Amino acid sequence: MAMRAATERSLIDATALIQGREFESIEEANAFLQKVLKEGGLPPAPADTPLLQAQQVAYDAMEATGRRRVVLARRALEISEDCADAWVILAGEERKSLRKALEYARKGVAAGERALGKEVFEEEVGNFWTLIGTRPYMRALFALAELLWATGDKDEAIGLYQEMLRLNPDDRQGVRYIVMQIFAEANRDDLLESILDEHGEDPTATVAYARALWLFRKEGAGPAADAALDDALQKNPFVPQYLLAFRALPSRMPDYYGLGDRNEAIVYAMAALDGWIGTEGAPAWLASRVRKMRSSR
Repeated sequence: MAMRAATERSLIDATALIQGREFESIEEANAFLQKVLKEGGLPPAPADTPLLQAQQVAYDAMEATGRRRVVLARRALEISEDCADAWVILAGEERKSLRKALEYARKGVAAGERALGKEVFEEEVGNFWTLIGTRPYMRALFALAELLWATGDKDEAIGLYQEMLRLNPDDRQGVRYIVMQIFAEANRDDLLESILDEHGEDPTATVAYARALWLFRKEGAGPAADAALDDALQKNPFVPQYLLAFRALPSRMPDYYGLGDRNEAIVYAMAALDGWIGTEGAPAWLASRVRKMRSSR
């Protein structure tokens, strides 16, 4: 989160610096920015509205740790209650009450809507996240969806994930992976086909195992589902160890993972386990394909 704040600050500063200047090409604009960086760095963008001032404090909160994060988030909200990121931070730091965290996240979404205004929602669909100013709102939607899922409101959570993909089809937040991990638990197989059409070439274990489970739920064991599962097993052979309980899942998500490694398997299994268990016959089918793969070596 600290890196995100630093990156967005730099983007805001760079945008403010070149605004109103005329360049003949993108290369010329980049050369200008590189010159400024070499000569001492980007000057801070003017924070000439309460919301912009509050956003800078919210970035400070993202870079802070412990109790100071909450103090700074509340300070941002004293400056402007339309600071969605400040509400998101409070939701993330609320440890005692899911209900309270949910309340903060809802306030974050409402704050983002007020800050952006109706025209942005009408004119910039598809460009959310590309526009820096939309990112706090998208983070609020993400936080709210996660909390809704945690409190059992799966339909509303799925609806928000769909809305995020509508606003930001490039999906810089990785919403597609979440949907792929939870679709079976939510019994929403209908969501997966369009996502696979758009992102099916993604080489991750999540995509491979989601496709296999989706085909099994749709057609049962057979050539298509078996081939998809064999492909998934090739991409990450560690996943079955966790889905079939040969290894215990850790209490928290790994801090990082790589394609095909054990941490990637943990990340997928922690989210997708209930969907596999809840799909009749899926664990036995998975176990049989693992045995067949081992015997063929």
